[in-house]
Order: sequence, then structure tokens, then C-alpha cells
Amino acid sequence: MDVLQNLLMGFEHALTLQNLMYCAIGCVVGTLVGLLPGLGPLATISLLLPLTYSIPVNGALIMLAGIYYGAQYGDSVSAITMKIPHASSIVTCIDGYQLTLKRQTGLALFTAGISSFIGGTVAIVVLAWLTPLLGRVAFMLGPADYCMLMLFGFMCVSVVTTGSVLNGLAMCFVGVLLAQVGTDVQSGVQRFTFNLDTLYDGINLVSVALGCFGIAEITKNLDEGEERSPFNGEIHLIPSWANFKRIMPSALRGSVVGSILGVLPGGGATVAQFVSYAFEKKVSKYRREIGSGAIEGVAGPAAADEAAARTSFIPLMSIGIPENAVTALMMAAFIIKGVQPGPNMIEKNPDLFWGLVASMWIGNCFLLLLNVPLVRIWLSVFKIPYGVLFPSILFFCCIGTFSINNNLNDIFVTVAFGFAGYILMRLSLDPSPLMLGFILGPMLEENFRRAMLLSRGSFEVFVTRPISATLLALVVGLTTLGVVNALRSGRRSGLAEEGPAAMVQP
Repeated sequence: MDVLQNLLMGFEHALTLQNLMYCAIGCVVGTLVGLLPGLGPLATISLLLPLTYSIPVNGALIMLAGIYYGAQYGDSVSAITMKIPHASSIVTCIDGYQLTLKRQTGLALFTAGISSFIGGTVAIVVLAWLTPLLGRVAFMLGPADYCMLMLFGFMCVSVVTTGSVLNGLAMCFVGVLLAQVGTDVQSGVQRFTFNLDTLYDGINLVSVALGCFGIAEITKNLDEGEERSPFNGEIHLIPSWANFKRIMPSALRGSVVGSILGVLPGGGATVAQFVSYAFEKKVSKYRREIGSGAIEGVAGPAAADEAAARTSFIPLMSIGIPENAVTALMMAAFIIKGVQPGPNMIEKNPDLFWGLVASMWIGNCFLLLLNVPLVRIWLSVFKIPYGVLFPSILFFCCIGTFSINNNLNDIFVTVAFGFAGYILMRLSLDPSPLMLGFILGPMLEENFRRAMLLSRGSFEVFVTRPISATLLALVVGLTTLGVVNALRSGRRSGLAEEGPAAMVQP
């Protein structure tokens, strides 16, 4: 009952004309920066952070939050129509772009939009009801538990990659090695920098994502010599009842996965979409179609991504720990306005907390309207012929990369990864596992070191703690299952080849 009363109080603050205006501005800007390749919520919030000095505290935080979760909606549009994703739409891009190639762009966009709405709604309920409980659960996890969580994320690569398991794992470990470039945080030793100042701070995630996916895809299309628009034909947004029934179960499963993983510092929106995609390939009725243009491959990751983006606010507002770079900027906005996120924020600033929670659902409704009925307006940007559009795409990619650190060298790194991604595509190697390894690699190393320090070098810490032991058992079980399935499939293919050969022999 207290939660309902607090939510009503939050809606009273969020439904003021001023806060509605800031919420709408955040959603529109978020959708736009998510739509345009090369831009993203991190760069946009960084640029708009100084504006918070002149905006009321409630309105400033509502607007910045709207940019963050609004971008989760918008980036699926460029991922589905042009195969140029941000980090939060890498998995949605796999089946979404395949649906575009099948001239089912409207179905893919509707699936992403409605699934994001469902994921956001479920996550807001979790945020409102279980913030203290989930905050304590995340706080209870130790370094050994986080380390096992990272390994579990690595195992998901075997079902995410569209090629062989061996190639997927190899690409994943390449991503881990790339993540080691830079200055070691604990020892201060420079690793794999080759005495280049550009690499002292490591390789930027934006450079890897835009290079391996954005520039590589543009280069591939130009090399093929095909002059085409990002999508062709009419867009039929309203799906059939049969397709709608396929959307709902996957969206609900993805919402649960995203809500759980979003609250964990070792999880997040990126990990949530990978885990949701892997889960769909295991439990979905249409799992054999996933990877070649299945609705479930869009619905699950889209819902998980949006749900994780909302629940990532739980560690920030309950224990004062930002989960990612965007929530770290949100924390800076809190501090700029004189509010310290943490356990006491809900008691000292209840109108701010519950107003922000209520505004998220209002923003969810705005975003559903912007990205489903009005999606044709956004897509009109991409009706320009591809040969005319690609210089603009490259321009925004360069702006997005440069705006992160205001460093021109980041553009050169992005171009280098663009050529590397093009080579990987020509070798039929999926770059998605590389991104997974690049994201989880630093987290794995940091938590492994902490676990070793706390246990004085004893590996028993991974089996004595219940959570880490359970995750380790899951990793071992999944590894064994993958090896057994690979051996069985190899044996079946061998028998299939021997059968016709035996029939030919006299």
C-alpha cells in the first residue's frame, strides 16, 4: 500500500506540465540519438550535462533518464533497417536485419517497439516494488560471484554466434585480449600499447562497436557494388494475430531476464540481451528459426535490453553505485543538483525518487507512440539512397566517436576496426562474440583479482561460496552439454556422408 501511495505522489510530480515537457524532450532526443548511427546516450548526456545547471532538479533528471532509455528504443531502428547497431542493440540486429532482408521491416520494428514497452513496464514495476530487496542482493555478491557471472556470460557465446562454436569462442577471446590494451589499473603497467599515447587509456568501446558493425557493413555494401536503400517496400506495422502471439511470450521472458540482470553490476543491458537471446534459442518453440529472421530473436533481446536499462537505476538509487558509464553520468547530475544517490535518498528526497520512477512509465508511453505509429516519420530519414546516405553515416560515426573523449585518434581507431570488421565478414566470422568478450573481459579480470586477493590466492573461494559454486556448476554443465552436442552432430553428419557412399559401392 505504501508503494502505491508513493507512486501516486510520484505521478503528481511527474504529470506537471513542466516535467511532462522535459520527459517528452528526453524521449524525442533519445529516440533521435538512438536512431542516428554514431551517436548514443553516453555522448548525448555528456554534451547536455552542463545544461542541468539551469534546469530544475526533477526536470533535469527526468530529461536525462528519458534520453537514456529513449535511446534503447531508437537504436533498434538503425540496427533493424541498416545493420548498424549501438552496443545495446547488437543482438536485436541479428534477426531484425534478417527480417528486413525478407521485406518484413514493419514486423521487426513493431516487435522491437512493443517488446521494449513490455520490458520497460515490467522493469518499472520491479524498480518500484523491489528496489531495497534487489539492492541488497546485488550488494551481497562478492568478487568470486561476479567472476563466475562473467564466465557464464562467455558460455552464452556458443548460442549467440551464427557460425561454429569454436569460431565463436575464438572471437570471444580475441575481444578479451583487445580489452587488455591500456594501462593496468592496479599496477600502472602499460599493456600492449606499443608506446602509443592513443592506447594508454585502452580501446574505446564505441570505436569497436561502430567499426566492427557500422563502418564494416558500409564497406561491405560498397564493395558489393549494390546501390540500395536501407529498406524497401511498404511497412506493415500491425502484425497478424499469429505473429502477435509469438511476440508476447518472448517479450515477457526477456523482461524477466533483463530485470534480473539489469540490477547486477556484472550484468547490464548488453549482457541481458545476450542471455535472453541464448534463452530463446533453448526454450522457444521456434528456436530453429532464430538467427535467420525470427520474431523471437527480436522480441526477447529488445525487452531484456529495455528492462535492464530501467533496473540499472536500482544500484544507483539504492546503494549509490552506478552500474555503467551512463548511470555514472546520471550520478554526476544528481551531485550537481545537490542530491547524493544512496540508501538515504528515498527518505530525504521521496518526491525526486518516486517522480523519476513515475516519469519512466510516462516516457514509456511517449516512446511507444514515437516508435510504433510514428515510426514512418523516423524512417523517412533513411529513404535516401544508400550511396548518398553512407557519407552522412560515416560523419555521424566520426562525431560520435570524437565526442566521447574529444580525441581525433579515436576516429583512426574506429576506422581500423572498420577494416578489421570488414575482413571478419569476408571470412564469415561473426563479430558479435568479439564484442561480448571485449565488454566482459575487464570485469572478469578485475573480479578475479579481487577474489584472489581476498582468498590469499586460493581457488577454493569459487566453490565455497554458494552463488559462485552454483554459477560454476552451470558453466561446467553448459560446457559439457555443448561438447556432447558437437560430438553428436559431427557423428550424425559423418554417418549421413557414409550412407550414400555405401550405396554407390557394388
